[in-house]
Amino acid sequence: MPELMQFLLSGVTVGAVYALVALGFTIIYNASDVVNFAQGEFVMLGGMVTVFAHHAGLPLPLAALIAILSTAGIGVALNKLAIEPARGAPVVSLIIITIGASIFIRGVTQLVFDKQLHRFPAFSGDEPIRVLGATILPQSLWVIAGAVAVFVGLWLFFTRTLIGRAVLATSNNRLAARLVGINTGWVMTLSFALSAGIGALAGVLVTPITLVSYDVGIALALKGFAAAMLGGMGNPKGALVGGILLGLLEALTAGYVSSQYKDAAAFVVILAVLFAMPQGLFGKKSTDRV
Repeated sequence: MPELMQFLLSGVTVGAVYALVALGFTIIYNASDVVNFAQGEFVMLGGMVTVFAHHAGLPLPLAALIAILSTAGIGVALNKLAIEPARGAPVVSLIIITIGASIFIRGVTQLVFDKQLHRFPAFSGDEPIRVLGATILPQSLWVIAGAVAVFVGLWLFFTRTLIGRAVLATSNNRLAARLVGINTGWVMTLSFALSAGIGALAGVLVTPITLVSYDVGIALALKGFAAAMLGGMGNPKGALVGGILLGLLEALTAGYVSSQYKDAAAFVVILAVLFAMPQGLFGKKSTDRV
């Protein structure tokens, strides 16, 4: 029982990170139908900028805030400089652009910072908390609470605010949204800023546990994408549930099979979802009139 509980706690912690990455995918996909494979680099930037700002003498909360805001600015720049100019391009071209942006961000980060692993102190210390014979770090609770808070915040944003409804209207029909006066360009900019900021928040929350370096974004992007696919691309609830399920699957695979196979779990999920239920757990089937 303690062994299973340990795997479950570890899986939920990792899954919360995947859920935050998947939520970033969801926001941009809803606004633009673009799958942004640079999302993992936003997580990496959140951690790296916080580390170096904190080492420069800034208080940790201020360093984290600077990291989130600066990463949001990079998200806006990605939209303005790379996505908007290619607005009429095929979807495959837009995906390739985001992959190229990911490589560019990773290379610049390597030059500006370094190639080493870094961390900063946990928010509430490193004394583990015992739960039913297992242990969980206080920082893991921050990660889980952060994922839930972001999900609730996004749900309220999309359902209770005019701006959120404008984002949903843009995702449903860009031309119709423009005709009723919605500034779809501004909606796109906001979506990229939100997505990048959420990614940076994930980096800030998880760095004290997993450490951060310039190249951690690749795996996070792939696993966040797998979580979004599992839950249903474009569905915030699906992103949260998909992330948690993927984290649990990884932890149980590592615990009961082998840690060598845990990273393969995300790719197995992608293939299984594409073959069995392309719309995901919470996605809706769609038909196109021809």
